[in-house]
Formats: sequence, structure tokens, C-alpha cells
Amino acid sequence: MVPWRSSRTQGSSSGSTPGSMGPSSPPSDTSALSSGDDSGSDFEATARPCGKRGRQQGPDQSHVRKCPRMTEPNGGCSSASTVNPEPNTLFEAIKSAKIAMETVVVDWLETYKRDRETGFLELINFIVCSCGCQGVVTPQMFRDLQNSEIIQQLTEQFKEDSSEYPLSLNTRPWRRFRDGFCELLTAVVQRCQYSIIYDEFLMGSLISFLISLTDSQVRAFRHTSTLAAMKVMSALVKVALGVSVQQENNLRQYEAERSKGPGRRATEKLEALMVKRRELREQQEEIENMMNAIFKGVFVHRYRDVVPDIRAICMEELGTWMKTYAASFLTDSYLKYIGWTLYDKQGEVRLQCVKALQGLYGHRDTAANMELFTRRFKTRMVSMVLDKELSVAVEVVKLLTLMLENMGEALTDEDCQSVYPIVFVANRPLAAAAGIFLYRRLLDPQQGAGMDASYDRDNRAFFQVLLTFFIEIELHEHAAYLVDSLWDCAGPRLRDWETISALLLEESPAEGLGDQQEKALVEILAASVVQATEGQPPVGREPAKKPSSRERKAQMEERIRLTHCLIPALPKLLGKFSADADKAAPLLEVLCCFDLSIYCTGRLEKYLVLVLEQLEEVVQKHTEQTVLEAASRALHALCDPELALQRHGDRVRSRLADQLADKFNQEVTEMLQALSLDDEEAYSMAATLKRISILFNAHDLTRWQLFDPCTQLLQRAVDTGEVPPQVLVPTITCLYFHILWEVSSLPTTDVPEEQLQSLKTKVITTCSLSHSCLSDVDSGVREQAFRVLSDLLLVLGPQLAEDGREELAPLVLRPDAELQSQLAAFLMDHVFYPTCNQEELLATENSESRIEELHQRRVLLAGFCKLIIYGVLELSAASDVFKHYTKFYSDYGDIIKETLSLTRQIDRQEWARTLLLSLQQLMTELLHQEGPNFRMTEAFPDIRDLARRFSLFFSLHKLRSRPLLVNIHKEGILFAFQKIPGLEPELPPLNLPFLEVLSEFSPWVLGPDKALLLTYLDKVTQEQLGVLAPGDTGQWQSLVTYRNSLQPQDGGGTGASSRGAAPTPHPTKRRRLEAPPQAPDSSPRPSTHPSSPALTSTMLRGDPRPPQLSPRLLLSGSILSSPQQQLHDPAVQSGPPPEGVGRGGARGRAERRRGGRGGQGLPLGRL
Repeated sequence: MVPWRSSRTQGSSSGSTPGSMGPSSPPSDTSALSSGDDSGSDFEATARPCGKRGRQQGPDQSHVRKCPRMTEPNGGCSSASTVNPEPNTLFEAIKSAKIAMETVVVDWLETYKRDRETGFLELINFIVCSCGCQGVVTPQMFRDLQNSEIIQQLTEQFKEDSSEYPLSLNTRPWRRFRDGFCELLTAVVQRCQYSIIYDEFLMGSLISFLISLTDSQVRAFRHTSTLAAMKVMSALVKVALGVSVQQENNLRQYEAERSKGPGRRATEKLEALMVKRRELREQQEEIENMMNAIFKGVFVHRYRDVVPDIRAICMEELGTWMKTYAASFLTDSYLKYIGWTLYDKQGEVRLQCVKALQGLYGHRDTAANMELFTRRFKTRMVSMVLDKELSVAVEVVKLLTLMLENMGEALTDEDCQSVYPIVFVANRPLAAAAGIFLYRRLLDPQQGAGMDASYDRDNRAFFQVLLTFFIEIELHEHAAYLVDSLWDCAGPRLRDWETISALLLEESPAEGLGDQQEKALVEILAASVVQATEGQPPVGREPAKKPSSRERKAQMEERIRLTHCLIPALPKLLGKFSADADKAAPLLEVLCCFDLSIYCTGRLEKYLVLVLEQLEEVVQKHTEQTVLEAASRALHALCDPELALQRHGDRVRSRLADQLADKFNQEVTEMLQALSLDDEEAYSMAATLKRISILFNAHDLTRWQLFDPCTQLLQRAVDTGEVPPQVLVPTITCLYFHILWEVSSLPTTDVPEEQLQSLKTKVITTCSLSHSCLSDVDSGVREQAFRVLSDLLLVLGPQLAEDGREELAPLVLRPDAELQSQLAAFLMDHVFYPTCNQEELLATENSESRIEELHQRRVLLAGFCKLIIYGVLELSAASDVFKHYTKFYSDYGDIIKETLSLTRQIDRQEWARTLLLSLQQLMTELLHQEGPNFRMTEAFPDIRDLARRFSLFFSLHKLRSRPLLVNIHKEGILFAFQKIPGLEPELPPLNLPFLEVLSEFSPWVLGPDKALLLTYLDKVTQEQLGVLAPGDTGQWQSLVTYRNSLQPQDGGGTGASSRGAAPTPHPTKRRRLEAPPQAPDSSPRPSTHPSSPALTSTMLRGDPRPPQLSPRLLLSGSILSSPQQQLHDPAVQSGPPPEGVGRGGARGRAERRRGGRGGQGLPLGRL
């Protein structure tokens, strides 16, 4: 066999290589896995030394085909001796994907058989061309140069115009090309497995070239060659497995033949089997040498490469080798690499490690060999269920499920306790995976042991265990999340409606459920019914995909089945649990999921009557809002006009409304006549009003004439203040729903004038009383009055009289100045007031109440913002909201940001003035609070940061925002130089620091406008203050800062504020040094200079010394980042397994020629 040439001796893999950070440093707990170094291999004993290959004289010196001139990605080589416009046949065939792979491989084999050097160079140039390089390896280069010298020439002439190359592109054609690239290399090895791979030329030269190519500093070379080497290795593993099987068959035949008697034994056959045996042994040694060379020359160095995709490729293929040829690769010397890489910082690498382990733990025979690995890395695998990458966490839970099924007691109860709470997470794929784990471990251990679940007809034990788990876990009280997590694996059990109803109706103390278990089972029943009929995950989890027609049909069939099963049981369940609000509310939710037409078609009218009786009893018994709302929705469903038996629901609704209206009228009359209310009377009236207001939400109760008594009650509260708050809140709600029902009942045309005037009078009365309640002493009353006012202003806003309904114009509400000011003042008192931060919120015992309070405040703010968006309030009123954008970003940032975006579409000029007005208001407030020295306070940088956040909204469309920015600057300049009576003329204006706030908008001003603004600034300065003396600049630092922000910068058109955005580097001939345009992030963060774009070239160019900074640049803040900052590559890894970068660039090559180790610590963006 011809010795393989390489730039380094094969097998010496402990040195530092490009793209890595020296020898591997495994975690301390993995020392028992290996007794040797990182390069340990089962084939180490059979490795052949690989020295320098001498000059070869091939049988045919004909020219080889060259690589084509690619259009995507761009690249180029300027040497005429290495560039040829002739396309590479293999590259064009794979890229076009129009020729069958078998045909491509057969054609190449024919070329190789005619002239193996020509065929080999075509394959090598195909790999080079797949790197995005236009250069080729000529026959002369192949004969005269070492691999390292060939790659050095290609690297020096690799003058790429972009950082993209075929494997880095994610478009569909190039993804298809990557698949074809891998398939071609695999097919070549498979087609050559019987003869050509043993010809002592093809595989030796190919592997040597790939090993040298993976040593390159060029990311494209290293990435592509690593993928090629790993695919060749995978194909060789399959060949080695085939040879191993042949050896076993040969040995079996030889032993069978030798065991025959002397008269029956065939000597010639024994000799033939012996010859075949020696041949197979030699082939096995050859293949082991090849695999050993690839593993120690490529894998051991590249599994810790700085590029995550390269590391992921190594882990993916290592898992393939272990699964394919477990006899040779499923050993601790290989498993340790997967264990170390489980600590990788990149999610895609960890994901490939976990998927590789899934293939090993998924079979009992391979899982039996994983005991030592499991003991060493089980803690890490269990902890990865909380991985920050959700896709990794999902696969880890699946991996633990496979371990649970195939390794018996590998996972302890403590390990499983770490997985159980995952069923309540918001991500549905992760929760579903945890649900399968929970089901296999706890709820259905028989199926995990291999038994068929269909034989377990009684689900009572399943529900007993499920209830115990749900009660004891004490992490989440919503059963809907647990049911949704278990639905994919335990859906048939959860849909066992007969067993659930039988368990709930049991009265035997010995077999029955406890109160806590009954409550949990009722919640599980309600959640299962909703899941079966709607098929949507609970609130908080991402919505499921749109169901197909088959799924919708299955849901309809399940709805019919559960309706038939639960219709007879529901009245009994309500009768048993009607006194318990926690159990009655879910049961009423179940009624809403029925196919109510079955009451008629199935002749089950008697059960409908019983359910309505129980529903009426629930409304009369309870005052809890959840129960009353569930009863109102259920009654609304039973009163559907399209329902055949809706008369029964109407009868119950009328009876309830009569009783509640009569009782309310009587209580109002007594209250108006009495001097005061005692506690019992107040509670009774509050309960009656609460039932009425909740029923009013879903049912039209206007014919019971409740508006006048509610108005009298509210007027009494406004006049005397003697009505308790628990009575006022539902009273305001009843007035609100009364108006909404009357508005909805107006005819589309020809509205009677009397009806219109009567409704207008009611609207005015309600708004007047609600306006008065904004100053009530109780916060609940004030908040309810605010909600009612904001909703009425929105419903009865200017859009009411549009779309051909001009006759409704008298109903349009237009808030006066007093109401607008009170609404804004309400926001300051109830929404924008200091609260505890998120950490304190989670640490407090009453965190749930605080979260609910925050939700209510968000509702109030959203109501006010809608008034601005829909034109009810003037756009300038939004300044009361915008000025709190950064201070309250954690609580209301999403609402304010959406309001900023929507109001910008209404009127851009007025929107820009509103932003300026917000900043001016904050400046004025700070001046009044702190005095003239407010510039040194902590609040002033916050105002600048808010201005910087506002300025980002102008960053994308500079031409469109040009007049807006100019107006902001002009009006801001006038505000800054605004004269205040009584101020001494020689002192700076009090508002002058506002210029520093204004400078945050300067980076987005175009160059010509900056010159105009400087002229305008000089004009205003001379008019207001006269000419400043040269020594006066110390007192006018804000003016100096603002003037510097408007100075034209070398970056071309956009300046940099003193603390806003980093200056733009000088443009160069290489476009890749410039950062691509990106959408700005408008989330409030501290204003910092963004890091310079990473250098993505394959070599360093220019003077590496930092530039000399002039005092003028220091004054204006236009400081270019140093090369060390520009070369910073965030992809460098620091944890196990260690990854890093190698020598690179022109300086590195120069120092290597001198025998040095230059550039060792400078990571290149191309690496």
C-alpha cells in the first residue's frame, strides 16, 4: 500500500490544532472511563505509520476536470495555474440533482478505472469546489506538493467575497446539495468496498487529503472536509461490519467442515476457506487502519472545534458508528466523548449528543453495555431536563424514558422526581414528553414492563395513582395542564367517562374518595371533557395546529359519546356536589361541552329538567364569581334559540330573573328609606347584585327594568357615601351591561327618536355617575368606574356613527378636558406607581395576589391605550403613557411598545411631537423636584435612556423619518433655550441639559440635516444668549455635547451620541467587515457601545496596531474599536469539552514559517 501523505503524523493527536484549544480536559468524574489519552481507539494497535509520500508517476497524465465558477457563494482564485472555467462533473451533477446518484457513481468509477489519478483528482476537486473555492488541484500539484502545501496555496488564493459557502447556506437547493454530497461519498465507499478500497491508492490518498484539509484555518475547508471524513468513516464502519459478518460465516463453515469425519472432509474446501479467512482478516486490518486514521486524525481534533456545526457533525456520526458496529465502538473509550460533550455550550451540539444516546439506550442489548457511562453521566443527563434550549430538554426527557424502559432500576425515585414537575411547563412538546415519562414510570408500569395495556380493563387503579400524584406534587393546581400532558399517551384512559362518574358517585366509605380526591377528580373530568371536545391546549401553552377533517370528525364522535355517558350522571353529580363551589363550577363547565341536541333526539328531556333544577339551586346557593359565571354560561347554552328544548332554559332564566329583580327592588326601597345599612342587609344586597351582574353579562335582562333602581342606588352613594363598596361595584357593572344590551338591540335603520333619546339619557347618567365614582375612597370602586368609562368611551366612540349609521351620532361620547385629565391622573395613581420588582414578587408569600393585582393594572392601562389608538383621546394624551416606557418596562413594556407602533401609523408628525412632549414633561418634573442641579441626579440618565429607546423607532426608515427628526430637534432646541423670568442673563437656561437628551436622536439624522441643525442651533444661540466667550464652555457642557453629536462623522452621514450608539467604522474594500443592517431592539437596556463586527476573513490584513486617537475624536466620542475588540468571537468555548481556535491569518503563517506559534489567541470569525 502506498504510504499516505499528511502534514502531521497520524496517531499523534495530542497537539493543538486549528479550531481547537489544545488537549481535551474531561470532567473530573469521567476519569474511570479511559485509561489513556483522548486519542484512544480500539484500532490503535493496528495503526500503520504514515510518512511522506514520494512523487508518483501515474499511468495517465491527462488533464483533470476543474471546479466551476460558483455564483453562490462567491469565491475566487487568481492564479491561472489553479483556476479553470471547466465545471466539475461531480459538483454540477450533485448541485443540479437531475441525475440518479447511482449513475453518477458508476460514471466516476469508470473514469477511475481508466485512470485512477484523473478519477481521484476529480473527487478531490469536487470536495474543494464544495468548500466554495474556485481553485483546483492540478496533476502537477498533486505529484510535486505535499497536502499541506496544496492546501496552503488554496488558502492563500481563497479570496472570498462573503462568509458563505455551500454547507453554510440554508436555502432549499443547498440543503439538497448537502444531502447529495453526503450520499455521494457514502455511495463511493459502498461501490468500492469489494476491491477498489484495497488498491492502496484511493482510500489512502483520500483520507490523507481530508485529514490535512480539516487542519486548515479556513472554516469552509475545515467544515466541509470534516463532514466528508465523517461520512466516509460511517460508510467504512458499515463495510467493516460486513467483513466481520463474513468472517463469522467463514469461521462457522470452516468449523463445520473440519468437524466431519476423515472420509467426508473436503481438503480443497478447507484450504479455500483458510485462504478466504486470511483475505478477510487482511481486509479487516486495512479497514481498521482507515477508520483509526480518520478517528485520530479528524474526530479527536474536530469534536472540540470552535464551530458548533462541526462539533455536532462529529457527535452525530459517532452515535451512528456505535449503533451500527457496537462490537467495536460501544466502548468507554468512545463513549467518553459523548459524555464530555454533554457539557457543550451550544444547544445543537448537546442535541446531537442526546440523540446519539437515544439510539444506544433504545435497545436492551446496547443499553446493557452502558452501565459505567450511566453511573458517570446520569446526574448530568437528569439535570438537562431543565436545559435552556427546549428542543434539547424534550429529547433529554425522551432519553430518560428510554432508560426507564430498557435499563430497569437505572433511574432512582429522586431522579424521577426531577422529571415529574415538567408536565406543568408551558412548552407543550416538553410537557408531553414528560407526560409519557410519568405514564411509563408511575401510572402504567405494566406497559413499561412489556404487557399490553388493553388487558387492563379497570382504570380505577390508574385514577387512584393519578389523583395521589396530583395531590402530592403540590406544584400546580390546574388539572388542565396535567391532562394535556398525558393526553397523547393516556388519552383512552382519561376518556373513560363511566369509570370517572362511578368513582365520583360512590358512597362507600371504604372504597369512596376523600374530599380532596373528589375535587381533583372533578377537575380532571372537566379538563378531559374540554380536551376531548375542543382539542386545544390550556391557556398559556402554544396553540395546537389546526385540526384536520379526520380529527374534527373524531372530536364530534367523542362529543356524542361523552354526552350519552354523562347526561344521566350529571344531575346526580350536581346534586351531590352542588354545595361545594370548587366542585360545582367544573361540573357546569362539562355541561357546556355537551351536544345539547341529544337531550331532544335521545328523548332525555327528564335529565334536562333535572340539570336545570340543580343549576337554579347552584345560583341561589353560591356567591363565588367562578361558580356564578359557570352557571351563567351553562344557562346561556341551554337557552340557545336553535335548541329544540330551549323553552326549559328560558323558563328557568325568567324565574331566576324575577326572583332576583323582586328581591333587589325591595332591598333598594328599604335602603333608600333607612338611614343606614347593617352588615347583614349590605351582604344580602351585594349578593343579589353580584348574581344579577354576572347573569347580565350573558343574558339580556333589560326588560326587568333594573336601570332606575341601580341609578338611585349609585346616586345615593355619590351624595352620601354610605353605600358599601361591595354593593357599588356590581351596581356600576349592571348599568354598564344595561347600556350595552340596549345598544346591541338598536335596529340597523330607522331608529326611533324616542328610543335614541332615552338611551342617550341613560348613557349620560351612567357616565356622570361613573365619573363621580373616580374619586371614591375605595380603590375597587374607582377601578370599576374607570373600566366602565373607558369601555363606554370606546364602544360609543366616533366609529359608532360610521358605516352608514349616521343617525347614531347623538350617542357618540366625546370626553371633555376634565374627564381626560382625571383618566390620566387615575393612571398615575393606580397603574404607574412603584411596586416590588420581579424577584421580590416571587419571594413574597402573597405572590399570587400580587400577580393578580398586576394583571388588573395591565387591564386598566390597556383600556386607556385603546382610547388613544381608536381616536377617542387626542394623541398627545399618550405622553402620560410613553414617558413610563423604561421605568415600567418589566410590567407594561409590551403594551406601551405596541401602542407606540400603532399610534405611529395614525399620524407620524403628531406621534413624534408626543414623544418629545413625554421627554419634556419628565424634564420639567425633574427640574421642579431637584432644582437647577438635576443634571447630576440618577433620574437624568434615565431620561436619556428613554430618549435613546425612542430614537430606535427612527432607525429603519431614515428617509421617511427625516422630517420628523428635524422637527424634534428644532422644537427641542427651542425648549432647551426657553427663557424663565427672573433668571440672570449670564447663567445657562435651566432647560439646557435637555440638549443632551436631544443628542440621543442625532445618530439617525442624515448628514445634510445635521448641517442645517447646526446652523439653526447657532442662530437660536445668538438670538437667545448672544456670542459666548471662549472660556464659558465649562458651564455649557450640554451645548458642547449636543454640538458634537451633530458634527459629521467619518462613517458617512450618521453621527454617534455621547452614549447612544457606537460609531461606524471606516468603510473598506472588503464588504464583509461591515455589519449587516439589523432591526433595532427597542427593549430598554443600559446604553452601551455595541461590539464591533467580528472579522470573518481567512487572514488578517493591514496594520494590527490600534489606531491613534486624536483629541477631537475623544471629545466627540467617535472612537473606533481596537483590533482585539473586532476579533472577538463569541463562539469560543470555555467549558468542557474545551474548544478554541488555532493559528490563523498572514501573521500566523509568517510565524509558522519561522517556527513560531503566532496568532494562537486570535480567534477569526471565519473559524
